[in-house]
Amino acid sequence: MHDTYKIEGAEHFVHSGQKAVMNDPNFEPDFQKRLQEFKDLVVRLVAENKPASFIHFGDGDWYFLKGQSVGSAKPGKRALSVSYDKIDIPRFREGFLKCDYYCVEYMEPQNRPRLYEIYPQLKEPGKTIPTEFLYGLVSSRWFFRQFKGKIGLIGAGEKLDLIKELMKRSEYRDYLGLDKFNDYIKIPQKFACDNVDNTIEMVKKQLLSADPETKVYLYGVGHVKSELIHHLPKIKNAIYLDVGGGIDGIAGILDPERPYAYGWTNYRLKNYDYGKIDHLAYNTGKDNKLKVLS
Repeated sequence: MHDTYKIEGAEHFVHSGQKAVMNDPNFEPDFQKRLQEFKDLVVRLVAENKPASFIHFGDGDWYFLKGQSVGSAKPGKRALSVSYDKIDIPRFREGFLKCDYYCVEYMEPQNRPRLYEIYPQLKEPGKTIPTEFLYGLVSSRWFFRQFKGKIGLIGAGEKLDLIKELMKRSEYRDYLGLDKFNDYIKIPQKFACDNVDNTIEMVKKQLLSADPETKVYLYGVGHVKSELIHHLPKIKNAIYLDVGGGIDGIAGILDPERPYAYGWTNYRLKNYDYGKIDHLAYNTGKDNKLKVLS
């Protein structure tokens, strides 16, 4: 990987399909400049107490927003249990565009063309932000250092319960550089898209009673985000950052070959029941930084 694409404090496993672009400094020559601009933007929004939503578009979102039964977008798998004719896909498509900032993985060459296929208006230069920034700033723990005492999480209830248990261990708090997460805003681990209005209401109730000191929410909620997230800044004044699998990292179940996750240490609990956790693509067999806590 060329130095152009390094994020301080994070390591990246370069897949075979990424080698051509990540070894080419001219593929995205302004990566470092844009990374600093992104950090400055988030810091400024928090300092000025301005609400904003950042949403990521990935390959799974492409399938979901096109109503195609593939991977996480397949009915019965994760996002929904009902068939696509039972949910309002145009509503999700429109909801995505109601967010304030749009992120996409630049180092996965197929993702930007897929985003532009659905949203051609986002092809204009400067309309998107590399999602790699969000991944890398979780793995490097920059978000935690920068916004200590101001961070809440939004994600599957089972994963947030696990994070709560991890945060009782001083070694883990020291690793993150945090004393606490202010809020744990829960959604269903599976099938949150079946009745999106119920999911919105569930999150709304929690945000209305959330810690007033929370200014930044890191979230990973799956495909329901397209119609959920744009509502949230209007409910609680905060910045909502789509860190996706970063929530898995905080829960100690992040695949090290995910973007900018190769240097992350997964902390796990010795006697915890992990059977109830949706592990996505995590495989302990290739995790050489796994650390078990009592």
